[in-house]
Amino acid sequence: MVYPSLRDWLFSVKTFAAAMTALYIGLALELPRPYWAMATVYIVSNPFVGATRSKALYRALGTMLGASAAVLLVPPFVESPYLFSVIVALWTGTLLYLAVSDRTARSYVFLLAGYTMPIIALPSVTNPTGVFDLAVSRTEEITLGIVCASIVGSALFPSRLAPTIIERTDAWFRDAAFYATETLSGRIAGSAVSGARQRIAATINGLELLLSQLAYDHTRPDVLARAHELRGRQQLLLPIMSALADPLIALYNSSRQTWPEGLESLLADLIEWFNEPMPAVSEGYHPDPTADALRERIAALQPPPSALASWDGALLSNALWRMKQVIDVWQDCRSLRIIITREEGSWRPRFRHWRLGGTERFYDHGIMLFSTGSAAAAVVLACSLWIGSGWNDGASAVTLAAVACCFFAALDEPAPFVFRFFVATAISVVAAGVYLFAVLPHVHDFPMLVVMFAAPFIFVGTLIPRPQFNLATVLVAVNTATFISIQDAYDANFFVFLNSNLAGLAGLLYAYVWTRVTRPFGAELAAARLLRSSWADVALTASTRPIDDPRNLAARMVDRLMQLIPRLAATDDHRHPSIESFRDLRIAFNALDLRRLTRKLGGEAPAAIDHVLDDVRRYYESCVARRKREPVPDSLMSSIDAAVARVTVQGLANAGAPSATSQTSARQLRDALHALVGLRLALFPATLIIPTPPEPEAAA
Repeated sequence: MVYPSLRDWLFSVKTFAAAMTALYIGLALELPRPYWAMATVYIVSNPFVGATRSKALYRALGTMLGASAAVLLVPPFVESPYLFSVIVALWTGTLLYLAVSDRTARSYVFLLAGYTMPIIALPSVTNPTGVFDLAVSRTEEITLGIVCASIVGSALFPSRLAPTIIERTDAWFRDAAFYATETLSGRIAGSAVSGARQRIAATINGLELLLSQLAYDHTRPDVLARAHELRGRQQLLLPIMSALADPLIALYNSSRQTWPEGLESLLADLIEWFNEPMPAVSEGYHPDPTADALRERIAALQPPPSALASWDGALLSNALWRMKQVIDVWQDCRSLRIIITREEGSWRPRFRHWRLGGTERFYDHGIMLFSTGSAAAAVVLACSLWIGSGWNDGASAVTLAAVACCFFAALDEPAPFVFRFFVATAISVVAAGVYLFAVLPHVHDFPMLVVMFAAPFIFVGTLIPRPQFNLATVLVAVNTATFISIQDAYDANFFVFLNSNLAGLAGLLYAYVWTRVTRPFGAELAAARLLRSSWADVALTASTRPIDDPRNLAARMVDRLMQLIPRLAATDDHRHPSIESFRDLRIAFNALDLRRLTRKLGGEAPAAIDHVLDDVRRYYESCVARRKREPVPDSLMSSIDAAVARVTVQGLANAGAPSATSQTSARQLRDALHALVGLRLALFPATLIIPTPPEPEAAA
């Protein structure tokens, strides 16, 4: 068992102090529900001051938005209960859709507004004239808790978010170094490699939210920009490393399981460089001599144009080209990490590519609409059951059902988390009952109340920073504070307490059954939809349809791949879907490269390349239409081999030309050759052993 650290204890004591301060001020100001101020402190508090500030700001905005909606909608529709239920559901579903459409901390505004409106509106249906007072008091109580949490968190031993981002980044570097070591050693599959791949993707996905909170951590804009640039290059390392693996394996096999001269030692030194520890101290940007030496050795091993006519020469050129990209990306990541750690220094990027700079993200709008529509339908049905039964405390059931459905709408399998919500709330009911009827009758002043609350709340608070306990402990703290319902005078009724809290538990149990019935699909459905969407984008890259911004298309495809990898289980299979998905991405990138190059190449090569792209498009359109990955037709291999032959012949013809134009054309032809070889290796991974492309003379 791992005991709470000093940082955990400090966070818990600070949060408890802020909660008691908020409760005391709420009682002094005679707010109707001062316990909401206490509960809000536990909702918005975070071990890091930047996250606390962002969450506090967005909770305040979301609460005011939801409260305003309740004030506007309750009076005109309260006399039509079923219509009012639909309006509440539409509001909740719409705001929830906006929340899941935003993967930054800003999404908290929409989430809060989505379920704050029914929390205020539904209990007001029996007294619509009091909805304004309820909305104002609710906003005041929550704002009080927000202010107390923010001031205490910022003033007393503030803990910055930047060191945690650096810790996450260091974990990424360790996993990436292991993944690179295995890949460069020829091991692209296996549970260890797949596990590293999944951890790398999970780290990159988690950094997106953390970076959106970093701006509230007094981080300078230039350092924040460097952090985003680091994440962008972290995303690209996996696809580029995957693109390097296949030519290395093919080269090793085609050379009868031996490396070309000089390549084995180069790979060994590259592995050693990947595993070098991060420099502890550095000022500004410093060129890495090891990286420069590796690039010089790559240039020395580059085969001459005449060697590219052979398959081994084409493979070697492709592998060396990808290897240089890997070195550039890794050096950039190391340099950026140093700058972020020191919060100073200049930087000159080594990896420069058209794929960088895209900002588009991938969203599965179909799944999002279904998830939010399911939450809205749950609210409508719950309201109908409440109206039909005439249960006085039914509003509590509906509100907690709405909160549970909103909290976990973005998850592939929300039902298990809703059940944890139910269990944590049941524990809170028991704890609140013990306090309310056994402890509070003996409390006569506020200091004694603080003493009675201190031990359990501080202990629970030490578990909040731990991800595995965060959900349960926050719910226990918040619900216990809410269910006790501290007022300026003791007034507890056992039957009222039991009836209202049983209603809340019934609402959570209803939410669990609802999500279990309406969303039984799990991650399999999401993964299948992600795969089909990626196939559609591959078909787009190989088509003649216009693409508004190739950089945004590339960013969307990489982002989708990072979402897909954590959904795929670890396996020892070389044909595992995660590996296949990397190959799909590489096919798309190579197709985009070829589309850009065909406009600049002359001779017969563009026609052959266009034929390849057309075959790639038809293949992936067939996969999308049939909703499964089809076998790649052999005719596609023949068209790729013919295009390779055309490009090599044209490259040989230009090799001896002294003009600058011919040299530029030769470089573009080499890039086209690399893209074609990459396509062949990605589409036909089972043929990585000595393929037999047609002779250049026959194709000329």
